Amino acid sequence: MILEACHPALRIFDVGLAKSFYLQWLGFQLNWEHRPENGGPSIMEVSRDRAVLHLTEHYGDGSPCAKVFIGIDDLQELHQEIIERPNPFMRPGIEAAEWCEKFMTVIDPFGNRLLFVERSFSAAD
Repeated sequence: MILEACHPALRIFDVGLAKSFYLQWLGFQLNWEHRPENGGPSIMEVSRDRAVLHLTEHYGDGSPCAKVFIGIDDLQELHQEIIERPNPFMRPGIEAAEWCEKFMTVIDPFGNRLLFVERSFSAAD
């Protein structure tokens, strides 16, 4: 049995603000977007490399303030990339923890927390 990659759904409240944050600041790309003709809640899928997220305005798809762990092989490179882009509300730092080598927490405009985690692996992992 093999489990496939998961694609968490994160609650958003403003599509334009979500696109600005995820696409322009974090460097994700828009894979697809569904905007109902009747003006109902929108949902989109964004990705960067193998990280895939669903961003949804639909109240039944999740609660705000979720936490998502995203593995990364070079956290310093991502950190340098995003701090060079202007964002008056977010300037994350790199932290160390007992459970990983280092991580960086980014909080989106809707309270969702993305933890980019770099971990050194031993031969036993």
